[in-house]
Amino acid sequence: MKFKLSKSLALAAFAVAFMSVGVRAEDTKKSLESLKTMLNKYGEPKTDGVVTVGDKSVPVLMFGSKKVNLNYEVVDAVKKVNGGNATIFVKSGDDYVRVSTNVLKDDGTRAIGTVLAKNKAYEAINKGETFCGVVDILGKPYDTCYEPIKNSKAETLGIYYVGYPK
Repeated sequence: MKFKLSKSLALAAFAVAFMSVGVRAEDTKKSLESLKTMLNKYGEPKTDGVVTVGDKSVPVLMFGSKKVNLNYEVVDAVKKVNGGNATIFVKSGDDYVRVSTNVLKDDGTRAIGTVLAKNKAYEAINKGETFCGVVDILGKPYDTCYEPIKNSKAETLGIYYVGYPK
């Protein structure tokens, strides 16, 4: 009897874990669509000028006339609606810099001015592709989705990001 109970509990735990992975994948895709919709309603993405974010001089990312750098309205709205985290990165040279985020550093401040690690997501974005999967963010694992922000000429200007801590 003990064996059957243990086996049943193990199967139940596996089923719950398996279902939560599926929910997370759907959550990230739903959150990504929310983030894109909220920003794209302002207009086409473009860069215009330069601003300091953290300790870096980076391009100003705009959607229509709405400046994204150091503006947390949209990323906080995505978190309020969908949970998890949201970030907008701007392309600066070979790097992608967080210019709007609700990802927090260990000291509790927003992780603005930090750079996307050279990981699987970075590689996919540089190929113009979307990446969804587990990524380490500031030392912690997250279920994530990253998608390039492209202008009308199909040039990558930045990245839409959403994620959920594991």
